[in-house]
Amino acid sequence: SGPMQSQMQLPSGYGSHLPNYSAPSGRYSQVPNKAAASHLDNQYRASYYPGYYSAPAQNVMTSVGSNVLNAQESQQLYNNTPPHTGGSSDRPVQGAVSSASYLHMSAQQSYSAFDNHYSTSVSSSVASQGFPLNSDHYAMPVVSGAMYPNVSYPPVAAGDVYGQTFTSQSLPAVGQFKATNAFSSQSTSVPHSLQQHVPVGYNTTLSTVSSAQSVQDNLSRNLTGSVAKVNNQINTGGIDSSQPVHSVSQNVPFTKPGAGTSASSAVMSSVRSPAPSLSSKPPSSPSVTQSPELALQEGMQYGGYVNNQASSAPAPLSSSSDDEEEDEEDEEAALDSSSTTSSASPVLNNYDALEGGGYPETRSVTSSPVPTPSVLQTSKASKPFGYGYPALQPGYQNATPPTPVQPSNPGHHPGFQHYPQAWVNQLSSSLGGLSLQHSQQPESLRPVNLTHDRNILPVSSVPAPVPNLNSDLRKLNCSPDSFRCTLTNIPQTQALLNKAKLPLGLLLHPFRDLTQLPVITSSTIVRCRSCRTYINPFVSFIDQRRWKCNLCYRVNDVPEEFMYNPLTRSYGEPHKRPEVQNSTVEFIASSDYMLRPPQPAVYLFVLDVSHNAVEAGYLTILCQSLLENLDKLPGDSRTRIGFITFDSTVQFYNLQEGLSQPQMLIVSDIDDIFLPTPDSLLVNLHESKELIKDLLNALPNMFTNTRETHSALGPALQAAFKLMSPTGGRISVFQTQLPSLGAGLLHSREDPNQRSSTKVVQHLGPATDFYKKLALDCSGQQTAVDLFLLSSQYSDLASLACMSKYSAGCIYYYPSFHRSHNPAQAEKLQKDLKRYLTRKIGFEAVMRIRCTKGLSIHTFHGNFFVRSTDLLSLANVNPDAGFAVQMSIEESLTDTSLVCFQTALLYTSSKGERRIRVHTLCLPVVSSLSDVYAGADVQAVVCLLANMAVDRSVSSSLADARDALVNAVVDSLAAYMSTASNLQQSMLIAPNSLKLFPLYILALLKQKAFRTGTSTRLDDRVYAMCQMKSQPLVHLMKMIHPNLYRIDKLTDESTIHVNDRVVPQPPLQKLSAEKLTREGAFLMDCGSIFYLWIGKNCDNNFIKDVLGYPSYASVPQKMTQLPEVDAPSSERTRSFISWLRDSRPLSPVLQVIKDENPGKTDFFQHLIEDRTEAAFSYYEFLLNIQQQICK
Repeated sequence: SGPMQSQMQLPSGYGSHLPNYSAPSGRYSQVPNKAAASHLDNQYRASYYPGYYSAPAQNVMTSVGSNVLNAQESQQLYNNTPPHTGGSSDRPVQGAVSSASYLHMSAQQSYSAFDNHYSTSVSSSVASQGFPLNSDHYAMPVVSGAMYPNVSYPPVAAGDVYGQTFTSQSLPAVGQFKATNAFSSQSTSVPHSLQQHVPVGYNTTLSTVSSAQSVQDNLSRNLTGSVAKVNNQINTGGIDSSQPVHSVSQNVPFTKPGAGTSASSAVMSSVRSPAPSLSSKPPSSPSVTQSPELALQEGMQYGGYVNNQASSAPAPLSSSSDDEEEDEEDEEAALDSSSTTSSASPVLNNYDALEGGGYPETRSVTSSPVPTPSVLQTSKASKPFGYGYPALQPGYQNATPPTPVQPSNPGHHPGFQHYPQAWVNQLSSSLGGLSLQHSQQPESLRPVNLTHDRNILPVSSVPAPVPNLNSDLRKLNCSPDSFRCTLTNIPQTQALLNKAKLPLGLLLHPFRDLTQLPVITSSTIVRCRSCRTYINPFVSFIDQRRWKCNLCYRVNDVPEEFMYNPLTRSYGEPHKRPEVQNSTVEFIASSDYMLRPPQPAVYLFVLDVSHNAVEAGYLTILCQSLLENLDKLPGDSRTRIGFITFDSTVQFYNLQEGLSQPQMLIVSDIDDIFLPTPDSLLVNLHESKELIKDLLNALPNMFTNTRETHSALGPALQAAFKLMSPTGGRISVFQTQLPSLGAGLLHSREDPNQRSSTKVVQHLGPATDFYKKLALDCSGQQTAVDLFLLSSQYSDLASLACMSKYSAGCIYYYPSFHRSHNPAQAEKLQKDLKRYLTRKIGFEAVMRIRCTKGLSIHTFHGNFFVRSTDLLSLANVNPDAGFAVQMSIEESLTDTSLVCFQTALLYTSSKGERRIRVHTLCLPVVSSLSDVYAGADVQAVVCLLANMAVDRSVSSSLADARDALVNAVVDSLAAYMSTASNLQQSMLIAPNSLKLFPLYILALLKQKAFRTGTSTRLDDRVYAMCQMKSQPLVHLMKMIHPNLYRIDKLTDESTIHVNDRVVPQPPLQKLSAEKLTREGAFLMDCGSIFYLWIGKNCDNNFIKDVLGYPSYASVPQKMTQLPEVDAPSSERTRSFISWLRDSRPLSPVLQVIKDENPGKTDFFQHLIEDRTEAAFSYYEFLLNIQQQICK
C-alpha cells in the first residue's frame, strides 16, 4: 500500500466507523498494514457513547459542532454538506465523541439520511482488503442418504453448537482528499494523507486515505467550516495477574459461606501513557463559513460512502504469483502472541485476515491529488482480469445443453445447467425480465391511496419480496430468513439511490438454526485468488477448467479435486458440485483457518447472591435449569465449567475431582481481586459432575440468611476475566441491582418524574467506560459476556449492557422479577434458560461480508467488535443473533446485470471443529426509479432504520431520531409521488411495496425504545434499544408491529396441516381497539410474549373449554397456562398457539388479560393505530405525512 506520511491513533467507540488496524507491537493483536480505505461518514455523526474505553494515548481527528435536528423542516433529514478542513483544538476528550453541524438544503438537492450519504464519491489510491462476502442462504434440499467422499449432510444442518452476536460501528476516514461541491464548481484541496493506527481490540480500525481522493459534498463540517483535531489523552488500565499473590484465601468449609478468611490480592497495574500531539496543516484554499442556524439542521442520513479505489479499480492481471498468494494464506493463519491485556496468558487472536484477504493492493505512485469523477459522470477504469471475458467457447455457451444427469437426491435441480450461462456482466437471454420498464406494471408498483384505503393489512404475515430473477437463479438464491436486502432491485448508480430516498442495507441472521445444511468435507475450499470469495451458485464457468468470480470478475482455475462431483459420482462436472448448487453451505475448515488448536467449550457462571438476589428467588430457577440441562450443554469430553458468586465479597468454588464436597474460597479485598488457586476453579464437566450437582443443589439455600445488600459486580467480572483468559469461552452474569462496590460501581441516574417526558431523554449512554473496557479485554481473549438482569428497580442497563455489546454477548432483561410475585417473569426465565443452555454455540468466530465491485459496506449493527475494516470479531456466536449493515454504491453498476453479497462465518463448534458457514445472495440491477420502488422490502427497510435510529438516539437525541424516522417516510413517499401523474393534492399515494411503511414507522415511534409522553422506565427503553440492535428481522418485526388474531371463533376452515396436526389460520386484525369486542377473545403475538385478551361478555363455553373456568369472573388475574381440555375449541386454540411458539427459538410466555388486569396497560399500548395522549393515531399520522409532503 502507499507510503504512510503520518500516523494517527483513534480510540474505539460504539457506532464508530471501521477503519483498519495497526497495533503497537507486543500489546495488542497485530494487524497487517494493508487495510482498506474506509468511509468518511459517521453513521450518526456522533455515534460514540459518551464514555468509552480509552485506547493508549492517541490523537483523534473529529469534527466539532452540534448536531441538532430542526423538527419543523420536513426535508432536513437528507441534507448534504460540502466538507471543510483546517482549524484545530487542543480540547481533551474522553473517547472519540464527535458531533458535527450541518448545512440545511432544500428537498431538491441530493438526499441523505441517518448520517449516511448518497451523492459524490471519494476515491482512494490505497488498496483495500476488499473482503466482499457472498451470502447464499437458501435451505436447499440435500442428500440425507449415502455419504460421499467430499460432502456430508448431517441429518440436522446446524446440529453442532455454534453461537454469535454484534454491535454497530461505522467507518470514518480522515486524510488527504479533494472536496467537491456538487452544487458549485468550487473545490477545496486538503493536505497530506493521514494514516490512523488503532490497537486491535478497539472498536475502530486503521483508516488509510491517501492523497488521491475527492470528498463527497456531504461530509460533515464544523461551524467554522473546519475539521478539528483533538488531542485525546487516554488511560489504559490493564489488570496484571502475573504478579505474585501476596496472600491467598484459606479453604473454607463449604457449608459455612460466611466463615471464609479474607484474602488480599496482587496489586493490579494500570498504565497511563502520554498522548503525543499530532499536527495538521490547514488547507491552502480558503474554506467557506456557514451560519450556525443553517448548520444545525440535519437528520440521520442514508448511504454515506467513500469510493475506495482499491475495491473499485481493476485487479492487476497478475498482482502476485500463486506462491505469493499461498504465502499470504499462511500469513493469515500466522500465530500472534499479543493480547489485549497483560493480566492473563496470551491468547492467539490475530484473526484480522485469517478468513481471507481481499482485492490485491495497489501502490500509490504519486502523492498529488487525482480528481475522481462524480457518480453522475463515472469513468470506468480498466477492468480486472477476467472482466468482460471473450465470448464463451461454443461448447459452453451456445451448444444445446446436455441432458442433465439426475441423481436420486433432493439436492439436484433438474434442468439447470450452470456454466452454459454467463451471468455476470452479460445481459443474456436467460436473464430476461430483469427490467420492469417494458413489462406490465407489477403488483408491487400498484398505487395505493393510504388516506382512502384503510384496510392495508394483509390477511397473513407479510412475505419477503422475491427478487426479479429467472427461475433458475431464484431457486438457488439465499433464504430471506437468513439474508435479505432492503432493496431487492439494486439501483444502478448512487444518484438513482438518492432519488429513491430509501436506505440500502442488508439484514443478516447468519447462524440461525437450519433443518438441512450441506456440509462440505473436501480438503480443498475453492476461493477466488483475488478477492477470496468462496465459490457459489452465481459464479460463471468459462469452461471445465476455469471459473469467473461473481464479485471481482477474476478468472480462476478449477482445482483438480473439484472436478469430481460427489453427488453424481462423476468427473468433469464442477458446475454440479454442492458448493455451486446451494447458496448456504458449511465447510469443515483445515488448520489454515486456525490460530491455535480449537478451544474447548468453557462455561463460567457469575451469580449475584446479595440480599436482593436471594429475595428475588432466581437462584432456585437457575440451579434447577442447570441440573436438568447439565448433560445437554454443548461441548465434548473437554467441556469445562465453573462458578463465582458475589455480594460485598467474591466467592470461588473449588470443584476439583476427588474432593468430598465443594470448597468455597472467599476473597474479601475487592480492590485487589485475584484468583485464590491457579486451577480447580474451572473443572472438567464430566470428571467433576457429582461435585457440580452438589453445588447446584446447595446454592439456593446457602445465602438465605444473608444481610449483604452491596453488589461487587465489577471485581467479580475482573476475576471471571482472569479465570477465562487462558482459554476463552462464555461468561454468564446474573445481576439483580445496581453495582455498589469496587470497580465499575454505578449510581442511580434515573429521575422517575421524567419517565413521561416529551422533551429530552437522558442517560441512554453508559456512565462509565469500565464495562466496555472489560468487554474489549474479554473479546481479545475470545471470551463473551452474557448478561441476565433481573431487577426490581433501576440498574443502569445502559452501562451494564456494554459488557455484552462489545464482547459479542447477549442481554436478557426481566423487570420486576420475583419468583413468586411475578410468575410470568419466572416462567420466562425458566424457558429462556432452557434455550440458552442447550442452543448451539460457536467460539472464537469472525465474520466477513463481501459484495460485488462497485458496492461498499460502511456501517455494521449488532453485538460484536470490529477488528478491521470489514472483519467482525465474535468471541461467541449464537443462533438467535441478528445483524444489519448499511451500504452505498461507490461505482456505477451499468456493466453488470446482477450483484451478489456473500457472508462467511468462521467459528469453532462446541465439538472442537473449525467450520465456515457461507451464505450468498444474488439480486438484479435496475436503471429506473420505478424498478427500485418495485423491489423495496418494507420490513427490511424499517428494521434497518430502527438500528440507525438507536444509534442516533445515543449520539444525538431521542427527538432527533424520532424526527429522522418521520422524515424517512415523508421523503420516500414524496419522491415516489413526484414520479406519478394526475395526483390530487389531497391524496397520499404509496406503491404497494411501501404501503405499510407509514404504519410500521408509527409503530416504531410508539415502541418503548422511541416513545415519548408515556411513562417508560429508562432500563426498559435501553433494553428495547438493545433488542433493536441484536434481533433478527423476523423477531424484530413482531416486537415493532405485533400480530393480532381473534381466536374465540376458530374453525376447521382455512387450516394448515403440520406434522399430523390441524392448525387454524385466523386472519390478522388491525392493531386498534375498534377490532376488540366484548364478546370476543383476542391473541396478540408480540414475539417474546402472548397476550390473550378476554372480553367481559365472552362466551362462557369458550372460557370453560379453553381457560378451564366456569365464567369470566372466575378467571384468575395471573394466569399463564392453558389447560388441556378435551374440547374442539381448546384443541384448536392450543394447536394455533403451539404452532406460533414453534416458529421461534424462545418460547413466549402467555399472559391472560382481563379488564381489571394490571397487564391491560401493556396490551393496549400495543394497539398502535389508536390515538394516545402523546401520539397520533394512524390516520392522524397519515395526514401529518401528507401535510409535510405538500409544504
